[in-house]
Amino acid sequence: ITCPGVLLKDKEELYLSVSVLGQYKKTQCVPAAFPLFFQEKLVFEKTFADIVDPGDLVDLLELDTAVLELIQLVPPVGKILATYEENTREFLFPDPKLTCGHHGLDREILMKRSSSFT
Repeated sequence: ITCPGVLLKDKEELYLSVSVLGQYKKTQCVPAAFPLFFQEKLVFEKTFADIVDPGDLVDLLELDTAVLELIQLVPPVGKILATYEENTREFLFPDPKLTCGHHGLDREILMKRSSSFT
C-alpha cells in the first residue's frame, strides 16, 4: 500500500482486514511506514450447493460486498485509516482495463481515506 508523502503520526502496527462472502480474514501486522508490504495470501473458499445456473451465481456475487480496511492498532480498539468497498463480482473479476498482470493477479485499487486518517 502506498501513500506518497504521508508519515503516520501513530507508530503502532497496521494490518489489512478483508471481508468477502460472509468470511473475515486479516493479514499479519506490518510496521507503520509507507509503503506497506503484505507478503501473504488470504484464501477464501465457499460452496454454493443450491446454485445450478451460473447467472444466479453472478447475481449472488453482485449482491455481496467485498470490504477491505486498513487498520492501525491504536488503543483501545484500533483505528480504520482507509476502506475499499465493491460488489464481490467486480472485486473478484475486474474489467481487463483495471488489471496489468496475468489474469488479474496484479491490480491497483484506490482506498477511501477515513476522517480519522490525519
